[in-house]
Amino acid sequence: MKVLKLFIFAFICCGVTEAQETQVDFNNPLGLKMETEYASNNEEISDILSFEGIDYLKLKFSDEKLKGKSYKLTVKEIWNGKVKSESVVVDSKTLGVKQFETINDSVLSFKVISKLTSDNQLKMTFKFPRFGITKKFDAIKSDDYSLRNLADESDLEIGYNKAFYLLAYILPYEREDGSKSWCQVGSSGDDIEKWGEEYGIKHYLLFEMKFE
Repeated sequence: MKVLKLFIFAFICCGVTEAQETQVDFNNPLGLKMETEYASNNEEISDILSFEGIDYLKLKFSDEKLKGKSYKLTVKEIWNGKVKSESVVVDSKTLGVKQFETINDSVLSFKVISKLTSDNQLKMTFKFPRFGITKKFDAIKSDDYSLRNLADESDLEIGYNKAFYLLAYILPYEREDGSKSWCQVGSSGDDIEKWGEEYGIKHYLLFEMKFE
């Protein structure tokens, strides 16, 4: 079951891990840049959110060519190595508010806040500057889900007029010795839809972004 809610809201939230910021441009000839900020430098709030199992991520795309572009974020639900469904998280052209249809600046920023709920669903809020969207996805009962920036970890190309992999909400790869790794999966390259088969990951969400 999926629940979609579009709402206007404002709130303050800090992150869940030690503060970190990276900038990625992948030597992109089109000039599109992405900055990622993980969590907050407020250690106490970070500790609380980590204890509650909340992931928090800030994304910022910048380029003069962003002005006038629409944007679309989609998600694939992958179970046991197979894509079971694909849906739209947000399509700026279909929001029903004319001033939201395209980007009116050289920057697009948004935040992602997510957690596993008590009824075994992944609840995710995507907070854009003037609106927010919350969705829920079926999940397995596990505290090991982690929100990853694939474009950052796997050094994937980003650009215009073609969808690119952006985020994944994944379970870890479990080694024979019982240890778990998210980074080994997140940095394994662009054959992302095969992770379930390659790493034995039962379930994950794969998000793609497109500017056009």
